[in-house]
Amino acid sequence: MAAADEREQKKSTIREYYEALLIAIIFVNFVRVFAFQAFKIPTGSMEDNLKVGDHIIVNKFIFGANGSPLIAKLFPLREIRRGDIIVFRYPENPENDYVKRVIGVPGDVITIESKQVLVNGKPLDEPYVVHTDKRTIPKQPLLPEKWRLRDHFGPFTVPPGEYFAMGDNRDNSYDSRYWGTVPRSLIKGRAFMVYWSFDPVMRPLSSEASASERAQEIKSVARNFFGRTRWRRSFFIIDSKYHYTPGVTSYGSEY
Repeated sequence: MAAADEREQKKSTIREYYEALLIAIIFVNFVRVFAFQAFKIPTGSMEDNLKVGDHIIVNKFIFGANGSPLIAKLFPLREIRRGDIIVFRYPENPENDYVKRVIGVPGDVITIESKQVLVNGKPLDEPYVVHTDKRTIPKQPLLPEKWRLRDHFGPFTVPPGEYFAMGDNRDNSYDSRYWGTVPRSLIKGRAFMVYWSFDPVMRPLSSEASASERAQEIKSVARNFFGRTRWRRSFFIIDSKYHYTPGVTSYGSEY
C-alpha cells in the first residue's frame, strides 16, 4: 500500500507541474497575441529617436484586436492617432515587421514641400524629425520619381481604414512615400517602452540570415553585453512626440 501511495503521490506532483506549465504557456501566448510583444529595431529609419539595437515592447491591446468585438470589450482601447509610433506588417511583404510614425490618419491630405510635411494644408510640427542630408532634391520632372518623392510628395488623401506612416530619420526612411499606406488590419500595436538597448558590433541581420550567422550574432552580444549596452535607454517609455536621446541632447553618454 505504501508503494502504491508513493506512486500516486509522484503522479499527482507531476500532474501539478504539468498543469502549472500548461497554464504558464497559455498565459504567455495570450499576452504575446493580445497584449504585449517584443520587437527589435533593425534599421536606422527611426533614428535618432529609436536606434538600431533598441529592443522595445509593443502595446498590442491599446488599439485592440482589429475585428474582434470580444477584445474591444475587454481592453481600454483608443483610436490610432497622428504621432503614434506603430509596429506593423509591411504591406508588400507581411512576413516582415516595420516600425514607423503615423503622419496621416484616414481622410487626411498629405503634402510634402521641400521636406516640410503639411497635413490638410497646415505645416506639421515635428520636433522628432532628423534630416541628415541638408540638400533638398529639386522638384524636377526629369529626375527619377523615387528621388523626388523624398522631399516632394502629394497632395495625397489617406484612404478610409488606412494610415500614412513615415520614419523620423526622414532622409533615410523607406516608408509610405514609396510603397503607400498601411491598412488597419496590418497594424500590430504601438511602441511602448525600450526595455533594453544594445549598440551592435555586427551589422543587423536580415530575416533570411542563416543559423551560423545568428550564432555569431549571439556570441558578439555575449562578449560585448556590458560594454555596449546603452544603459540610459533601458526602460524608457516611448512618447508620441519626443524621445530620450542621450548623446545627442544634453543628457550625455548613453552608456
